[in-house]
Amino acid sequence: MSSRQKRGAALDPELLLRAYSIGIFPMAESRDAEDVFWVEPRERAILPLEDFHLSRSLAKTLKQERFIHSVDRAFDAVIDACAEPAPDRADTWINRQIREAYTFLHRIGHAHSVECWEAGTLVGGLYGVRIGGAFFGESMFSRRTDASKAALAHLVARLRVGGFRLLDCQFMTGHLARFGAVEISRERYLQLLGAATGVSDADFGALDPGGSSAISGARIAAVLREGD
Repeated sequence: MSSRQKRGAALDPELLLRAYSIGIFPMAESRDAEDVFWVEPRERAILPLEDFHLSRSLAKTLKQERFIHSVDRAFDAVIDACAEPAPDRADTWINRQIREAYTFLHRIGHAHSVECWEAGTLVGGLYGVRIGGAFFGESMFSRRTDASKAALAHLVARLRVGGFRLLDCQFMTGHLARFGAVEISRERYLQLLGAATGVSDADFGALDPGGSSAISGARIAAVLREGD
């Protein structure tokens, strides 16, 4: 199900947060599109935080500290990288309105980025929106093997430690399924969403040592291995 917003109209951040809280999110037809449309999938992909599948190869990558991991260090660069064409997509749904609105949400603490760095260069990451104990994953990118996978692992570890209840992935892909994502009905999703957004003590920064946004790959792997 979808509906369209007036062409060229600004995407109001307050409206955007209200939309997420009832299970709706915006997309654009292309990077150069002048309008956005609102989407409410009949089937929703979520990644249950306790069921995240950490493969041996990804655990090895994390423990080898191939990447420097951070959060909110380069939000603008992450969303710009997610909007670039990639080998598996010629275009993107992130247009100017979406970029501006999510950048504002980041400034007021409702949108976050997770980054992977190699030799000082941003090589992978993701961004999304948070409301209460719910995190809505928006997009990810990778410029090195396993960089986006490492960013997703970092996000899941962060959400686990921070007491989050829901990681929304929007649409199912084979990539997400390998990590444990599942599809649920819209009705079930709204139940989980209501419970998660009502959580008042979820802490996105709980994983950070001494208030630093940098975290080791070994720490991420250890969090994800807990309870296995």
